[in-house]
Amino acid sequence: MFVRILAAAALIALLAPSASSAAGKLRVAASTNDLASIAASVGGDQVEVFAIARPTSDVHRVEVLPSYMVKVSKAQLYLEVGLKLDQWADGIIDGSRNSKLKVLDCSRGVTPLDKPASASAAGGDVHPFGNPHYWLDPRNGRLIARAVQDKLSALQPADAAYFAQQYAAFDQKLAAAEKRWDAALGPYKGTKIVTYHRSWPNFCDRFGLDVMGYVEPRPGIPPSPSHTLDLIRDMKAQGVKLILVEPYFDAKTPNSIARETGGQVLVMTPSVGGVKEATDYIALFDYDVKLLADALRQATGH
Repeated sequence: MFVRILAAAALIALLAPSASSAAGKLRVAASTNDLASIAASVGGDQVEVFAIARPTSDVHRVEVLPSYMVKVSKAQLYLEVGLKLDQWADGIIDGSRNSKLKVLDCSRGVTPLDKPASASAAGGDVHPFGNPHYWLDPRNGRLIARAVQDKLSALQPADAAYFAQQYAAFDQKLAAAEKRWDAALGPYKGTKIVTYHRSWPNFCDRFGLDVMGYVEPRPGIPPSPSHTLDLIRDMKAQGVKLILVEPYFDAKTPNSIARETGGQVLVMTPSVGGVKEATDYIALFDYDVKLLADALRQATGH
């Protein structure tokens, strides 16, 4: 009986009319902390932002909970990653019963890398429309911020000048940070590395690193013994010493590969909040760039 009461209460909450935003602020929901961080920078004091996915979890796989629907029922804007990365968001948006909710696909305007010839998810491929980890190129972060500025201005025209000012400040801060990151990683352009999942092509494209192989044979497919042996062989032949691994993947196989090749496993976080130092979008890159530059210095000897 108690369980049925709780279920009924949850249903009532989901069907209740959406609440208006507090103190005139726009309530913005985002699939990830990365989009939420950018929205908070652009929206400033005129937005309340929250994210759905935990920054330490695999954003490809998020359980849809009624509590998420309740939160989104009170939002005016939802920010999607798009490119099928967060297709679980559709269930949250539909379940929120929020007819006034506006949805912004933040991948619009971004040119996806690794776009396959056909949009098929067969064989475990979770990147059927191109690589969806595009926020890991700060140039795309700037595109996201501009799209968010435009959407916020459309929703709250009276604050359009404020949102433009906030975007300009974010853009200026990002441009200054890019100079730091270029200086740190510039000496290692062309260096070959391996990554576990295809999380880092956008990051590596921006900073001139060469991803020569992946621990996964295809996105979402666990490493097989034969693929692992082939990767070890290729790493030895090409002198590759660094393997980037996301914190939510099992490091057993990467550690084994590192032992066989004399290489190093480097755990890098792809999301804001994944480690305590990554407090916002720019701090995420500050953390990852320093971590990677230190590892490349050790691996290359310069």
